[in-house]
Amino acid sequence: MSDLQKSFAKARLAKLPPEPPVFEDVNAIPEHSEHETTEPHEDDDSSVSSTSSTGTIKPSPTQNLFSRPLKGRSGLTSLPWMDFFDRELFLEQNIGDLHIVHHAYISPPTGSGPLFVTHHGAGSSGLSFAACTVEIKKLLPNAGVLSLDARNHGSTTISSISGNDSEIKLDFTLDTLSRDLVFVVKQSRTQMKWETLPDLVLVGHSLGGAVITDVAKKGELGSKLLAYAVLDVVEGSSAMDALQSMETYLSTRPSSFLSLASGIEWHTRSRTIRNTTSARVSVPALLQEEPSSTDSPWKWRTDLAATMPFWENWFLGLSKKFLEARGGKLLLLAGTDRLDKELMIGQMQGKYQLQVFPDAGHFIQEDQPAKTAQVLVDFYKRNDRSALVLPPKVGDILASKAMGKGTGVGAGAGAGAGGPGSPGFGMAWKKPRS
Repeated sequence: MSDLQKSFAKARLAKLPPEPPVFEDVNAIPEHSEHETTEPHEDDDSSVSSTSSTGTIKPSPTQNLFSRPLKGRSGLTSLPWMDFFDRELFLEQNIGDLHIVHHAYISPPTGSGPLFVTHHGAGSSGLSFAACTVEIKKLLPNAGVLSLDARNHGSTTISSISGNDSEIKLDFTLDTLSRDLVFVVKQSRTQMKWETLPDLVLVGHSLGGAVITDVAKKGELGSKLLAYAVLDVVEGSSAMDALQSMETYLSTRPSSFLSLASGIEWHTRSRTIRNTTSARVSVPALLQEEPSSTDSPWKWRTDLAATMPFWENWFLGLSKKFLEARGGKLLLLAGTDRLDKELMIGQMQGKYQLQVFPDAGHFIQEDQPAKTAQVLVDFYKRNDRSALVLPPKVGDILASKAMGKGTGVGAGAGAGAGGPGSPGFGMAWKKPRS
């Protein structure tokens, strides 16, 4: 390249804006290996196509929130859940012949702080909201986050009381998942020994969005439910239409991995998760080791293909329920093309808040945890009833005026000044006609 070409290239590059950091943590300690990758920002609005690209670029040091110096460990090693939540809960429940141990992560609220209850999408786990939880706590220190593992996901387990585990039928109907969520919330109150439930904000991603909307519509959490937020799922283009292409996606993703690190790397290189830190904490909960398999021992914990018969049940009628349920409403999308007709009309009528993150993939809360947290905290503050200052009732105003009128102070103060002691108090004065 000639000197003229070099100077021209430098001039062009100098005009470009500096690369924005993925997060806003100025205390992050950079940690990278030569194999660590991150993804280019591309406008890709398909919730399925977020897993289709394998293009990668080398990350900048600013794109590594929560990193810690880990001697002798690769940048793609897993991060422990303890770095993101205070404790985990195991909540036991017997239903018929089934014994269910619901698993959840929690950072409890303090004082009168709210509790964000998060529900992940199909195939994910409660750690899908780990990075976002840390950001919420930064912005609202007295808030709490309860993030559950749905049945057959993460560390939630189901067994047969009679011992016939092979006869357990998979139940992923929306009613069942909604009951599970309500049970986890109420049992968490018991285990945490709260006198009453804190104010609740339900947050659901993909399948979780359908679940929390169903819970909000049924009203089983009563007046404690302030608001609910749905992340990147609507009944139209982003759910029902996308189901047809999910079979292709499932057939193309790896069935197993050599190690947890390779599983994390696949998620980042394929752009399924566009943030390395999020992948390092959430991906390990998606896989389990099967020692009998020597070639690639790390298998998927949840069989997504087995859930296919329930997909339509999850999303049918979602838009209508979202608009009709009581409480504040937030829809956070990765692209505006996901809006269906019913939601577009509702948005124009101001029935809910809409936020779009075009730089995020389908896993919004993992790709952009700081921005997602900011939106959720602001959303809570707008719906926080304790912050409302209601005007005095008309009856109270009239009563106070009547009391003032009967005192010497009130009469004297009002004389000649239009106060309570003057005949014209409370009425508009009109100039007499000539």
